Amino acid sequence: MRVENPEFIVIIPARYGSSRFPGKPLAKIGGEEMIVRVCRRASEAGVKVAVATDDERIRECVENAGFTAVMTSADHQSGTDRVYEAFCKLGKPADVVINVQGDEPFIAPSQIRALMECFIGDPATRIATLVREFDKSKGFEALFDPNLVKVTCDASGNALCFSRSIIPYVRGCEWQEWLDRAVFHTHVGVYAYRRDTLAEVTRLERSSLEKAESLEQLRWLENGYKIKTAQTSEPTIGIDTPADLEAAEEWLKAKNRAAE
Repeated sequence: MRVENPEFIVIIPARYGSSRFPGKPLAKIGGEEMIVRVCRRASEAGVKVAVATDDERIRECVENAGFTAVMTSADHQSGTDRVYEAFCKLGKPADVVINVQGDEPFIAPSQIRALMECFIGDPATRIATLVREFDKSKGFEALFDPNLVKVTCDASGNALCFSRSIIPYVRGCEWQEWLDRAVFHTHVGVYAYRRDTLAEVTRLERSSLEKAESLEQLRWLENGYKIKTAQTSEPTIGIDTPADLEAAEEWLKAKNRAAE
């Protein structure tokens, strides 16, 4: 039975051995370890927070900052699997699990609350995620970036498709005109799941679309799960490489100067 006013927990998967940026969760941004910054930002949404990790150094850092950490297997193929193991080890302490990536140091509490609103009063919601209207000022060429995942939704705000390609395709005009002919949305990779749904999706086999695009959420759609979306306009900066970290530091400095 799915409750209408569920209890929430944020679980942050964080592994040490990133191929492009080893030790990334412990890299400092604004003088604070990235994983601690993510924990702090998430906790400002007023929910319980825990980190799921495979490394003692990350566990020690998180616990020294006053947050909960759970040791998980080093063999997980996805962050979702790591989150579910931690959730089970914590004794399944909530009705809805929010998966915030450990490399999202600028996640906004309002974004987490927007995901929570997808479940409050709506027991039919099983999975939710965030989408953002594409900023036209970045220019159409930015939509070609395969790391910028695009998404289309139905009239009720449920995701229809995710793709690294540009969707929708605008027929009958040159691509330079597309931004004036259609609204494009991009995906913000934060998810929330009902506890029973989280257990189910971790047991699914990888699907054909998932393998083609390397997007885990396509597996859920292919298996008939609806993914409700919430809109956000807040900026987020994912950190995948040391260069990303340097750019994020500059962005943070500029933001702090503007606030002075």
